[in-house]
Amino acid sequence: MRPILLQGHERSLTQIKFNSEGDLLFSCSKDHIINVWFSHNGERLGTYDGHNGTVWTIDTDSQSRFLVSGSADNELRLWNVSDGKCLYVWEFPTAVKRVAFSDDDERVVCITEQRMGHQCVIRVFKLNRDGDGTTQSLEPEHMFSPIGSKATVCAFTYTPNLIITGHESGKIALFDVVTGTEVLNNERAHMDVVTDLQLSADRSYFVTSSKDKTARIHDTKTLRVLKTFATEAPLNSAALAPNKPYVLVGGGQEAMQVTTTSLRQGKFETRFWHKVFEEEVGRVKGHFGPINTIAVHPAGTSYASGGEDGFIRVHHFDESYFRVKPYGDLQLED
Repeated sequence: MRPILLQGHERSLTQIKFNSEGDLLFSCSKDHIINVWFSHNGERLGTYDGHNGTVWTIDTDSQSRFLVSGSADNELRLWNVSDGKCLYVWEFPTAVKRVAFSDDDERVVCITEQRMGHQCVIRVFKLNRDGDGTTQSLEPEHMFSPIGSKATVCAFTYTPNLIITGHESGKIALFDVVTGTEVLNNERAHMDVVTDLQLSADRSYFVTSSKDKTARIHDTKTLRVLKTFATEAPLNSAALAPNKPYVLVGGGQEAMQVTTTSLRQGKFETRFWHKVFEEEVGRVKGHFGPINTIAVHPAGTSYASGGEDGFIRVHHFDESYFRVKPYGDLQLED
């Protein structure tokens, strides 16, 4: 499994994301630039220039027509994927830490940072998909502030107007965006900051990673913790492999503490866990710093990881990965 090394960022990666077909890989980093790559050979297709701060988060719709990005320059931007034009800019009082499209591409949810007397705010914008996309409404369709610990990650569920949020305290909650009320929560989902949240293909369950050194799978409806994967280092990202019962997790010690420990201690590998048996099944080395973000190809044929070292490594799985029997001789019916 030879990695393709993508060198298009000068500073550490913050998020990487495949589009729904998996032929494009989007990446953003602390160097203010968003890149898009062909995932099969690692060739760079282009950039989306315009942000003046760390780009924390990106997401693309299911048609690969629009891209949204959130940045430390307090802006949420809407881009045209095919030509890199910025279509619209929303400005906020604080940095945008997370963005996500709804499953029908009609809405975008974004979380803004709690800073300088401003609360952490969750806003939902309804996108106008008619025309070229430059006429958007400046005001959000819904906005509310979660009470208590600030939200760090979020995603739409398949239930209309319901979003999942992960919080700084380790709490996971379901919010009704129309009323802004917390419908359900699990205060003890994690013991520390929730660093990533990725849904399964059918959105019936999701995986979260946390600084408490664990990744967990939760049920979307009940928020019950179904599986726990405990590691020895803080985790920054967790992803689910489609068609295979694996969870990929990545992390490592904070960049500032890395110099005081040996490389082995740093734990800069992507680790594969069996999601049913909760056992570790493999590791892939490579990054020279903590892994900040992991994304798996929607067809499950490859995965990519982005690190503190500014590199993205795209791994196309070998034949043996698809031949292996993760359940022994047990045959699963689709």
